[in-house]
This record gives sequence, structure tokens and C-alpha cells, in this order.
Amino acid sequence: MSKVTRATKALDAAGVAFTVHTYDYDPDADRIGLQAAEALGELPARVLKTLMARVDGKPVCVIVPSDHEVSMKKLAAAFGGKAAEMMKPADAERITGYKVGGISPFGQMRKVPTVIEIAALGHERVYVNGGQRGLQVRLTPQNAAMALQAITASVIA
Repeated sequence: MSKVTRATKALDAAGVAFTVHTYDYDPDADRIGLQAAEALGELPARVLKTLMARVDGKPVCVIVPSDHEVSMKKLAAAFGGKAAEMMKPADAERITGYKVGGISPFGQMRKVPTVIEIAALGHERVYVNGGQRGLQVRLTPQNAAMALQAITASVIA
């Protein structure tokens, strides 16, 4: 497994300090984020999942703790929209350039507005997908938000 991806290159280019962590990805896991947390020996609240959604038809990136679900109502409100829905996997792969299970918010093919669940900012360090199945980057949530020019809001159900 390569530890250099578009995501790690984007973080390097932004001058963000991070470490790379690998784990055995299970393609049959019911919930990929929770499987990653267990494999890394971390609390699910510190392993963030990257989801792609649409708010009023426009693509957005949503980063939330792996043990929570996104509230569509809160997500729409975070971007000043009326309605939100999860993006179909094929559309998420096309927009990001990553495969489902390896979608990173960093280094996506197309830059889209991003929101990070505000509760994630309470952790000293978090894990975020590094752009490949079984690859996570560990960094401060503040640096993640800065690198992504993300907004922070309560978007979990």
C-alpha cells in the first residue's frame, strides 16, 4: 500500500503536520468508519468518516465521527440550504476521484464546500481517511478544518 496519495500530497502542500496510519480494511464491514476505529484501537469519536452529500442539489463534503449519523436537516441548515441528501456512491467516486471506503476530504478531484462536525474539535487529534482504503491520516481537527477551508457546525443526528 502506498502511503503517498493525493490526500497526503494536499496536506503536505498546505503545510499541515500529520502522521499516516494503516489498518486491514474490511470491504464487508457494515460500517467502514467503525471498522477503521476498531482496527486502529481508537475511540470511534476520534475516527472521522468522510461522506459526500448534496445540499439543494449541490455537492458537499461532510466529516463526522464514525459512530454518528448525519442529520439531513442540520446539514442543509449548515450550508444555508433547504434540503440535503446523501450522494450515490458512483457520484461520490466521480466527484472525489476516490473509491468508496477510501474517500478523503483532502485532495479531491473537485473542491466542494466542506463541513466538519463541531464536536470533533474537542479532540486533540483525529483520524481522517488518507485517500486509500486502509489508510488514515492523524492530525489536529483544527488543521483539518484549516486545510479544507471547512465550516464547523453541529450536523449529527
